[in-house]
Amino acid sequence: MEVILLKDVEKVGLRGEVVNVARGYARNFLLPRKLAELASAGRVAELKKIDENRARHEARSVDQAQEIAELLNKTVLRFDVRSGPTGALFGSVTTTDIADELWRTRKVRVDRKKIDTDALKRIGRYAIPIQVFEGVTVEVKTLVVPEGGELPPDEELAAMEAAEAARVAEEQAAAQAASGQAESAAAAAAVEYLDEETPAQTPAEAAEAAEFELPRAESEPGAELDPGADAAQQ
Repeated sequence: MEVILLKDVEKVGLRGEVVNVARGYARNFLLPRKLAELASAGRVAELKKIDENRARHEARSVDQAQEIAELLNKTVLRFDVRSGPTGALFGSVTTTDIADELWRTRKVRVDRKKIDTDALKRIGRYAIPIQVFEGVTVEVKTLVVPEGGELPPDEELAAMEAAEAARVAEEQAAAQAASGQAESAAAAAAVEYLDEETPAQTPAEAAEAAEFELPRAESEPGAELDPGADAAQQ
């Protein structure tokens, strides 16, 4: 089933791409969450026209690429985003967001796959490497700013990141401890169940079992024989 992605979807595609997915995945996940829309012929043609229009502003030579690189070197992108107290974003800033912002602010088309960064998931100051043309790369200054505020100093950002890392480590340790306790409880329950299901042997039953085991052990291959017993038999 063909759909047009309305947002970047990990392991599926980038916003604006037409992708072929399983019908159930589209109906039960992508469409209800407004991550995609059905790929009608009219909508696909509209997107193609937009992309062709933007492609006219893409570097087609080294000289053009150098001019664009000089422009981008003076550019500072800013994303105002919702974030938590430790600077973690409620979402992320993706390569698609960066490419769209470059188009909006500079009318420069950049291939999203040539923006060399993972999704940005924390507030902060970034220098994003972008390949404008083969052999021509520029770093674009990018600010990810908490919504309704400003970026704190770098020292404070580092302290916030450390606090977030400590919180995550604490949660992981708690989860591992809970898992270990659950496993111990399950093992104890299994032992208790076996104890209840296996009746204790009486002394007579134990003696009978011992008498049975002795001849069986002697008959096994490799069992050691008593040399004195062989000599007596001869």
